[in-house]
Amino acid sequence: MAPQPYKISVPQEKLDNLKRKLSLAEFPDELESSRWDLGVPLADLKRLTKAWEKWDWRQAEERLNKLPQYHTGVKVDGFDELDIHFVWQKSPVKNAIPLLFVHGWPGSFFEVAHILPLLAQVGGPAFHIVAPSLPNYGFSEGVRKRGFAAAQYAETCHKLMLQLGYNEYVTQGGDWGAYITRAIGYFYPDHCKASHINLIRAPPPVFSKNPLLALQHSVAPYTEKEKAGFARTEWFAQEGRGYFIEQSTKPQTLAYGLHDSPVALLAWIYEKLHDWADNYPWTDDEIFTWVSIYQFSRAGPGAAHRIYYEVIHTKTQNKNAPGLKTVTRPQCESYIGGVKLGLTRNPKELSILPRSWGLTLGPVVFEADNDSGGHFYASEKPELLARDLKKMFGKGGGAYGVVKGKSGYDDPHARL
Repeated sequence: MAPQPYKISVPQEKLDNLKRKLSLAEFPDELESSRWDLGVPLADLKRLTKAWEKWDWRQAEERLNKLPQYHTGVKVDGFDELDIHFVWQKSPVKNAIPLLFVHGWPGSFFEVAHILPLLAQVGGPAFHIVAPSLPNYGFSEGVRKRGFAAAQYAETCHKLMLQLGYNEYVTQGGDWGAYITRAIGYFYPDHCKASHINLIRAPPPVFSKNPLLALQHSVAPYTEKEKAGFARTEWFAQEGRGYFIEQSTKPQTLAYGLHDSPVALLAWIYEKLHDWADNYPWTDDEIFTWVSIYQFSRAGPGAAHRIYYEVIHTKTQNKNAPGLKTVTRPQCESYIGGVKLGLTRNPKELSILPRSWGLTLGPVVFEADNDSGGHFYASEKPELLARDLKKMFGKGGGAYGVVKGKSGYDDPHARL
């Protein structure tokens, strides 16, 4: 079907049920001198639970519905057609660049809201921005068969762009969005012309594949910033990955708790908002909007985690869905040619690797190394993300003019 306008309208019954459950919440005790190293402090969660009970979703719903939202059916090979919800901000500039913005977990389409006005400013480059709710997330339909992994999320996003008339486009992604946009470049390099990512996962360069980078890596000492990056990466590996193990091994068991208990869902997501950001001052309204999109998601609060199991268990041939196209996580972390690449490093990201490692991912044409910022780049530092995209795709940028006939400027004869 052709894209149709979409309006969020959560049934009142669901709102009443949420408030009832919050009002009946029972809490555990906590150890003396408990801090964030043990998880969300009890006082914080009690306060947030009470505040969420009094909070007005309808006001947030009204604000969200000011975003230009649509939905359409997308048929993914081997699966039933999925109804996909997406934000679509069309630029008045004739030669605007089609940009696909892909969220991850625990994010949603809501993250794009912060950069929409910044990329709509006069002066270019201009973008047509498409930000879907991934299948199993937000207001997109859930998947009912096994085997829906990175290749299928990539296919969903790619086919959506084609259906909107964008035969060539560029992408931006963090978290799973980085992996999905990498998979898009892997499968569809004739269509995806460039990607910008803010989660950089890559192995160190080796002489058999990257002799010059490997030589530089072997002789050049790590900078103080790179040492700090290793420390942050090690912290996450040792103290922050418990959720990852559970979500990638037993997502169904976790789903029972998150689906039935809004307090569990709040704690599960709020912990990440706190730990993964760079001292960003989350407001209650932001937190509750963020969590409520999961609470009221079409597929249910527990469905979003299935991507972890499917991607981590994807081999070169998917045993859960024989015959489906596949791309593994290591393949997404390897060199992908033909797609220009932009990289941004933030000091409180979950993986902060030396510059030489990131250069193994593809033809890098843009880099930014920020002094502040965390995992939620579009929310924490929207002005810097907008800066990155404008520099990368604007006049003089490494990906200027990468989409045929779509320079981002009104003048089709614009020169560097």
